[in-house]
Amino acid sequence: MHRDSFFRFYANLPIGIRREVVLELPERGTITWEVAYKEIKENTELGKIILQKLVELRFIPLEDKQK
Repeated sequence: MHRDSFFRFYANLPIGIRREVVLELPERGTITWEVAYKEIKENTELGKIILQKLVELRFIPLEDKQK
């Protein structure tokens, strides 16, 4: 579910913003929105970490369960 929310959010980001740094991860370095998209799309371990951090920071709006 978080992945779907991320992809919807990413689709609405302006192209220029996608190249900006969104996270700084220890031992991994800086993560741009583009890197986040690639890693989350490929469902890598790094992608899972990125997605978890974005959810924790509330960067990714979660869907309302009461639709």
